[in-house]
Amino acid sequence: MLFNYKTHKFIYNISIYYSINIYYIIKMLKKPLHYPRLDTILNVESVIRNAKEPLSKNEIDRRLIKQIMRPTLNVIFDYLEKSGKIAILKEGIIWIYKEDISRKLKNKLDKGVVVM
Repeated sequence: MLFNYKTHKFIYNISIYYSINIYYIIKMLKKPLHYPRLDTILNVESVIRNAKEPLSKNEIDRRLIKQIMRPTLNVIFDYLEKSGKIAILKEGIIWIYKEDISRKLKNKLDKGVVVM
């Protein structure tokens, strides 16, 4: 008999063990390993803002003062895109946030609010 009860049970236990570990490995890979600090986010913002043409992710990584892990850089790009500061195009990443508009809106709100 090639497969008896003990070998079948052993193979079953091994397959369950590896499937559980593969599940946790896949779950861990979806989470970023490092979350960025504020100075890192500001550094990436300044590199993109000061660029004259659209930059690729690799070019942004080369222009940074300190090296950043790619998952951390992707977290920063997601944040900047959701906050409306950058646009990710096929040509590259460009800065789209207009600070002047925000200042004008703040000034209008300050003038329009009456404090009693």
